[in-house]
Order: sequence, then C-alpha cells, then structure tokens
Amino acid sequence: MLPAKPVAPRPVVRSAAVREEAAGVPCPACDTPNLPDRRFCRRCAAALNPTAKPAPLPWWRTVWPFRRRRARASSGRVVRGLVILAVLLALCAGGFLLLPAGRALIEDTRDKMGEPKAVTPVAIAASAEIPRHPAKNTTDGLNNRYWGAPGPEASVTYTFSKPFRLVDLLITNGASKSPEGYAREARALRIDVEVTTEDGEKHTKQVTLSDKPGSQPVPTGISDVKTVRLVLHSPTGLTKGRHLALAEVEFFQRS
Repeated sequence: MLPAKPVAPRPVVRSAAVREEAAGVPCPACDTPNLPDRRFCRRCAAALNPTAKPAPLPWWRTVWPFRRRRARASSGRVVRGLVILAVLLALCAGGFLLLPAGRALIEDTRDKMGEPKAVTPVAIAASAEIPRHPAKNTTDGLNNRYWGAPGPEASVTYTFSKPFRLVDLLITNGASKSPEGYAREARALRIDVEVTTEDGEKHTKQVTLSDKPGSQPVPTGISDVKTVRLVLHSPTGLTKGRHLALAEVEFFQRS
C-alpha cells in the first residue's frame, strides 16, 4: 500500500477586534466614526465622501419641451425650436399691433413735458361773414372783435405755412370776453373741429362749449396739421336781427 497524501489543516478564522476611534467622520451608512483621511468606512466599507447630487433644475426646465429626460440626445430639439420661433413671432405680432397705441402714448407724454407755443395761420377763409365782422378777427388777439356768421353750418378754415403738432385749441365764444358783450350776440354751443394733415388724412372732433364768457381749451394732440376747419352748430340766442359770434381762436403747437 502506498502512503497517504498529507492533508493540510483547515485554517481557523479568528475574529479581529476593530479598534475604536474616538473621533472622526461618521459613516453615512452605519454611523461608525472614521479618521478624516479614510475614503471608506472601516466597518462596512461604505464610501465616506459620496458624490454630491446635482442641483435641482429650475421649474421651467422641467416643463415640456424643455425637460432634459429624453429617449436620445437629439430628441425634442426640433419641437423646442418651433416653440421658440412661435413665441418670437407672437411677440413681433403683438408689438406691431400695439405700435400705434405706444406711439400715441409717447407723443402725448412729449406734449405734456413741453410748454406749448402759439402758432398763427397764414390764410383764413369763411363760408359766410357778416359785414364788418370778418373771420380774420378770430386771430387778431383782440377779444372785443369777432367773426359774425349768419347762422348754423357756417364754417371757417385756417391754413398754416408748414405742418406742425397741434397740441391745443383755445376758443373764446361769443362777441366778447366780458359778460356784457358776450350775451350781445348769439353763440354756437357745439363746434365741429375738422383737422387735415399733410398727407390728406382728416380728423374730426365734436366740441361742446359752455355758454359762458372766456376762453375754453380744446385738447387735440394731432401731428402734421396743415389746415383746421371749424363748423358752427347748436346756436343759442339766435333771434331776429342777431347773428352767431366767435371772438377768438388760438392754436398751440409743441415747443
């Protein structure tokens, strides 16, 4: 018989005591303290410095089609581009539609910022005049002289040498600025103001006047004014032997 092969003894597993460390970084998994230079826990081998989680995305990046989670890297780019293009087109359309209102607001603001100055027409033409009371009396600066019109529907047209921004009108109704002279003749309590600009565009405004002496302002705010036509309506005090009287019309442009 051959001799038997020797068999090595089985190793005996001995439990090793883990040296306690009084102070150190606690393990995020088992709370075991570890020295600051260790990368893994000495008890459970968990990573002591895990990678920081990325900051959460802003809310608008989580809304379709801007969210990051996609089936592939290039998916959604076309849709996102179309959405951005649609937003840009909507903004352009809104700006185009709001442009006239915005321009009018800017012009009104400029009117209020400056001090208006008087402008005098170069030509005055009336549809009818009472003798010794021509329409040119409305721009002579004298409140005791007036334009006499035989009745309603009479008109007077003022022409200016160059276009300007008409900010205000100042109308002195009746035959005079004084209370005694004012009631001496009839007055028109409504005047239609027809403004024609340099390009031929017409603006019409109905002005209701108070039946009292003195100047009454009429805000306008019209650019490139070339002519202004006043038409008399709604007479009061028009009896036999009397006529309509308009003492003064003053025009003011932006300074």
